[in-house]
Amino acid sequence: MSDKKDVSETLKTVREAERKILTEYESKNVLSEMEIPVIETVLVNSKLEAVEAARRLKYPVVMKVSSPDITSRSEAEAIRVGLTSELEVRQAFEDIRINARSYRSEADVKGVVVQKYVPNALEVVIRITQDESFGPTVVFGIGGVWTDFLQDISYRLAPVSKSDAGEMIKEIEGYPVLLGSGEGNPVDVSALEDIIHKISQIPEEYEDILEVSLDPVFALEEGKGATVVDARIELK
Repeated sequence: MSDKKDVSETLKTVREAERKILTEYESKNVLSEMEIPVIETVLVNSKLEAVEAARRLKYPVVMKVSSPDITSRSEAEAIRVGLTSELEVRQAFEDIRINARSYRSEADVKGVVVQKYVPNALEVVIRITQDESFGPTVVFGIGGVWTDFLQDISYRLAPVSKSDAGEMIKEIEGYPVLLGSGEGNPVDVSALEDIIHKISQIPEEYEDILEVSLDPVFALEEGKGATVVDARIELK
């Protein structure tokens, strides 16, 4: 399923730094090694590097602080979305670092990540959590109000097959939204099944991993796949 050597090296580095939380950048690297599609993300430590990354990824881009100590980038005002020029990227780099320090002065800031901006995609949430009675559990739901307020989510004990993943998706009340009800287009349900299946195998392959949160995953139109936009991995 994955390049276990590279993943284990990343987890070892985090442990040696006496951390339990992987940064978004580290988390995405781990997921990428597991063949889970993640949006291309570049870690930068200067305005020049940020501009070069934005040029390579092509505008518009998103920029966020990279820190295991700042999990809510919005609250910290350490995220900028839809940047379209070198001037905006330079200003965003400076603002993000200043705001991150102001929000939490002792935070371990690893840099700033630059990633491609993907507009107009349906957001879903896929997680591995720990149930007190049953252990590793896979969680799926549509993002936003569906998860936060309606608690429209489905569960399975890990690991799950692609068939089980498909049943998880069908169980939620918002399933018609995935099929394009209303004004939307059908999304690539098969790609979501594949991500659920792969992430569900993590607890068996890596006992050191406690929880995984893919929030959001952008479900693209049917036939175009799905991609992890933000990720967080926590170790035991």
